[in-house]
Amino acid sequence: MKKTQVIIIGGGLAGLTAAIHLSKMRLEVILIEKENYPKHKVCGEYLSNEVLPYFESLGICFRDIPIPEISRMEFSNNDGQSLFYDLELGGMGISRHFLDHQLYKKALENGCEIIKDTVTRVEFANQEFLVTTQQEVQIKSDFVLGAFGKRSNLDKMLDRKFIDHHSGWLAVKAHYSNDHHPENLVSLHNFNGGYCGISATETGRLNVCYLASYRSFKNFKNPESYREKVLMANPKLKEFFINSENAFDRELSIAQVSFEKKDLIKEHVLMLGDAAGLIHPLCGNGMAMAVHSAKLASEKILKYYSEPVMDRKNVENEYMKNWNSNFKDRLRTGRILQKILLNQSLSGLSLQLLTYFPGLMPQIIKRTHGDPIYV
Repeated sequence: MKKTQVIIIGGGLAGLTAAIHLSKMRLEVILIEKENYPKHKVCGEYLSNEVLPYFESLGICFRDIPIPEISRMEFSNNDGQSLFYDLELGGMGISRHFLDHQLYKKALENGCEIIKDTVTRVEFANQEFLVTTQQEVQIKSDFVLGAFGKRSNLDKMLDRKFIDHHSGWLAVKAHYSNDHHPENLVSLHNFNGGYCGISATETGRLNVCYLASYRSFKNFKNPESYREKVLMANPKLKEFFINSENAFDRELSIAQVSFEKKDLIKEHVLMLGDAAGLIHPLCGNGMAMAVHSAKLASEKILKYYSEPVMDRKNVENEYMKNWNSNFKDRLRTGRILQKILLNQSLSGLSLQLLTYFPGLMPQIIKRTHGDPIYV
């Protein structure tokens, strides 16, 4: 039987960032991740610069890596009509294959123990957690952070409400070679039934990730025919795919992507990243939110060990309060934007509105992004 202070379930952005933060402050941390690094993940791969001050405080720096600096955004409607905007804070084009691997190595460097295994059960009794894995490892801890992503068997085990509801969304991602897409540009292209994001990465290739409704996808045999018949109905996407070559053997995909509200804390497990709440990809800020949620939870746990008056109830209440103040409005804005952009009539009207009132889009961008994150 192992014993530690904090167990983190899931080694994506949120889980690894929390592992780095807590182990940097000399807490005993065990992170459990079911897959090996490095690995590709279905993700937009645009990371807002709001995370840079926080990353630097953790000793995470990418100065020597040729990472594309993204400063412009393009939005097109179904007909391929486009508008362009400057991104005030900007961001980086960075693949999850590279980023997660760098964070993994940093967590190990800090002394975090990382176990390749799958968690099958989480129990809480007498102010202590007992976590059991598929390989029958049992670990006790004071805290558990749930960073197991958009959907997991643990959601069912913890009886989270959203897991029983069918979700009508799926996401598809691949990297493409293309010499025409500007490196400093992140593009968002609407199509009938979803939207597709395109941005450069440090690999020299472009990340292409789209979200599609199952209703629009179900009549097609595979992603290739869906791309040809549906995505390429948008002239901008048609031009892109005609001039691009897929660098993956096959596209990656995930189904049952849920944007429902989720329990932020369940059975005393603090949820991070997508496990806490998923912002619509069109907002382009899911990666930064995952990193920020790790900071918020880590700070509360550290406070628990440093301040005698800080008990578990205070940790949970403060985390929930801080999470809501930082992300609740962003998630609400994302839901509203999705309803507009996926309605063909409203999408056309919104483009006209943005043409006549160009100051609206910077306000929308500001509502879905945060300020620089400082410690």
